[in-house]
Amino acid sequence: MSVVLVTHADCILHEMGMHHPESPERLKAVLDALDASGFGGQLDEREAPRAEPEELARVHAGAHIDTVYASAPEEDYAYLDPDTSMNRMSLSASLRAAGAVVRATDLVLEGSATRAFCAVRPPGHHATPLRAMGFCIFNNVAVGAAHALERHGLERVAILDFDVHHGNGTEDMFRDDPRVMFCSTFQHPYYPFCGADSRAPNVVNVPLPAMTDGGAFRAAVERTWLPALERFEPQLVMVSAGFDAHREDPLAHLQLEDDDYEWITERIAEVADRSAGGRIVSTLEGGYNTRALARSVVRHVRALAG
Repeated sequence: MSVVLVTHADCILHEMGMHHPESPERLKAVLDALDASGFGGQLDEREAPRAEPEELARVHAGAHIDTVYASAPEEDYAYLDPDTSMNRMSLSASLRAAGAVVRATDLVLEGSATRAFCAVRPPGHHATPLRAMGFCIFNNVAVGAAHALERHGLERVAILDFDVHHGNGTEDMFRDDPRVMFCSTFQHPYYPFCGADSRAPNVVNVPLPAMTDGGAFRAAVERTWLPALERFEPQLVMVSAGFDAHREDPLAHLQLEDDDYEWITERIAEVADRSAGGRIVSTLEGGYNTRALARSVVRHVRALAG
């Protein structure tokens, strides 16, 4: 099955200071690994456009969009929160990251591809309607999901988030929206210290204690995500693909392996095959050990390709 790779060079030029874990080396490692994987050259690579203000405004308040634009520095750094800053290329990178998911959504829903992976940064799933946080400026997957709903008229979109941190921004945007099912696994208690008590009918949150291994992770997905998704019958499956639950990741304490990322992607593909014509749009979120990240992304994209 063909997989479109959507990316842009500006996403490498965004950086938030020396020793920041969300570094340009992450995306370089991912792209190099895909290129060296033996199938990377067969991916249909597309350039990410900049997201338009009206596309961002479907999920973000105008005040947040205005703040990001106004904060973009000509030199040095501008801080949006203690963990999230901008250099002179960050505005372009964040617009390209959100625009990549919009472009991928168009390609998949218009029939030019069945599956897409957006190799972009900054990540997005912590960005709320009102603010940037947790390395995230705009909520890339949410911008794409809202585009699928409003531009393409879909009635059911699933967003599946296996990052080690809860996708609080995505949940905030779609909580109680019956058109969207949001499923998330995450270490708890851990940043951003929320999600375990959600009671929204369209949210399936699975908090996992520190040191959870792949077997327990798989059992939790089979027990919670898969039955809910079978009932929901999504027309499009979107993925917040974070790889920081890997046992080698320095920022968290779950114990997933490369195989677990291939396994979860295969289960996601089965969901998409049953109700969505196989259609999947995935976008990079976390993952801060570049070697483990690169290996896991290759397994993820290979499983997307079947």
